[in-house]
Amino acid sequence: MRRAIISDIHANLVALEAVLSELERQEVDSIYCLGDVIGYGPQPRECLAKSRSFELNLLGNHEEAVLYEPIGFNARAKSAVDWTKDQLRVAELTQDEKREIWNFLGDMPARHVEGDVLYVHGSPRDPTREYVFVSDIRNPAKIAEIFEAQEQRTSFAGHTHTAGVFTEDCEFLHPSQIGNRYQVGERKVLINVGSVGQPRDGDPRGSYVIFDGEIVEFHRVKYDVEEAIRRFRETPLPEELALRLIEGR
Repeated sequence: MRRAIISDIHANLVALEAVLSELERQEVDSIYCLGDVIGYGPQPRECLAKSRSFELNLLGNHEEAVLYEPIGFNARAKSAVDWTKDQLRVAELTQDEKREIWNFLGDMPARHVEGDVLYVHGSPRDPTREYVFVSDIRNPAKIAEIFEAQEQRTSFAGHTHTAGVFTEDCEFLHPSQIGNRYQVGERKVLINVGSVGQPRDGDPRGSYVIFDGEIVEFHRVKYDVEEAIRRFRETPLPEELALRLIEGR
């Protein structure tokens, strides 16, 4: 079994198509998405259409915000949520098409468990909203509470757009430190798969992992950032949301 695990596409169709093309070459057996297919980016409907072929789509905080309210969102993120809602209700969509989109969003689970593996968007403690930042390794109490909430040996998450491995003893292992490979063992770990469409770790390439049940492989995929920015500029979305793609921040 070779499972691709992706997250945080954020309506960046150019990045998503590049990652999916790479996954075809990787010959993975399934694709799990950990949420935030939409939000921030210029092509939410197109990305949702692509994601419907995935074996799992979890609820991210941006899907949650579109369905309900954008709790804790800054002004730029909230404006993107409002614009995204409008794009999912445009007049050219039929009532059946609109219903399918909203039902798809509404059916997304917040968490998924398979044996000793947990899949969430945010954290084991709060599956849609809690961020687990690299800086949190300096907060042992928070890390301890997160792992206490994690009943499974291994969990996968996204949300912070920064790939790597968190351990119970307050380590964060950047993929470059471990040769882009990590073997799960007896100790609990939380593995962040990074972001397809809006990385924030200084590397603009899309991020994903492949998991075979024992080994986690971290991958990056170059995509046409300039084309993604051009598509942003065809919308009223804030310019900052586009320009941050250049530096992966």
